[in-house]
Amino acid sequence: MGIIRSVEELKAIYDGCSEASLVKVTSTLTPEYRKMIEAAPFVALATVGPEGMDCSPRGDKGGVVRVQDEKTVLLPDWRGNNRVDSLINIVRDPRVALMFLVPGSTTTMRINGKAVVSAEPALLESFVMDGKNPRTVTVVTIDEVYFQCARALIRSELWNPENFVDPTSLPTPGTLLKAAKADFDKETYDKEWPERAAKTMW
Repeated sequence: MGIIRSVEELKAIYDGCSEASLVKVTSTLTPEYRKMIEAAPFVALATVGPEGMDCSPRGDKGGVVRVQDEKTVLLPDWRGNNRVDSLINIVRDPRVALMFLVPGSTTTMRINGKAVVSAEPALLESFVMDGKNPRTVTVVTIDEVYFQCARALIRSELWNPENFVDPTSLPTPGTLLKAAKADFDKETYDKEWPERAAKTMW
């Protein structure tokens, strides 16, 4: 299969990085980087723990994180499935990576850093949404921040509505669950899910 076994073998295939690829990395948020991150309603949060890695989608109305200062962003944890895989990982290993998407933009932002999970009441109350507070807030300290090359989003035409997939052509959540557990009641799940989601968004 032509498996590459060393960094040297890998680097022999790829040309060196351009100046732009290197100088874009900063240890703090520049005003421009902050503007991009504050415009993002969605982020993928990657964590690592003893059992392996996890990557969790996070979204919010408006900006998905709050910028506290040039070294810190805050990510509230809203209603979900209570698996808390990401939070369990962070409690045991603080390393995190975040990738932000801004609808309509082909520029993504990335943060690598370390995080803690806070349940400080005053902090939770500062994120009130629809009369509810998050149960925890992930506090991320930035080690490095940079923007990602736009080619991936350009190639995928991610924001092109002509390429949007018709949801009715895909398996429903209930169907996916039944595939994992044969006796799962997919009809009831699919019927109740939209109303349940609407009532438990925050």
